[in-house]
Amino acid sequence: MPVIVLDSDVLVAALLRGGGSARAVLRACLRGLYQPVLGPALLAEYEALLGRDALFARSVLSPKERDDLFDGLLHRCRWTEVYYAWRPNLPDEADNHLIELGVAAQAGAIVTRLTGVTPDAKAVDSAVDASLKG
Repeated sequence: MPVIVLDSDVLVAALLRGGGSARAVLRACLRGLYQPVLGPALLAEYEALLGRDALFARSVLSPKERDDLFDGLLHRCRWTEVYYAWRPNLPDEADNHLIELGVAAQAGAIVTRLTGVTPDAKAVDSAVDASLKG
């Protein structure tokens, strides 16, 4: 099963919209098609974003449904400690922890909606659509 780091922007997009690639990736994680990894910094980021009620004012899910879905995701995640600070010096310093987690977990991909994080980064809409079809 492919090991992935699921960026918080993909989680938020999946919870806000009724479909799309972000939701497909989240469903694939919940079904065991991907092995998402989680570390302290990413967990804190997830929890901080999920605590912003205004962010989810237009969500298709109720707060209880979002909590249940998040609990399901956490159940599927593999906890990974990052014992070093490998500073990749990304354009957004706040995203460095994603690279560190990916290296520590030996993840095959960091799934994000951002482009330009690394020279070969692709947005989730174009990068995972083909792998989830079929």
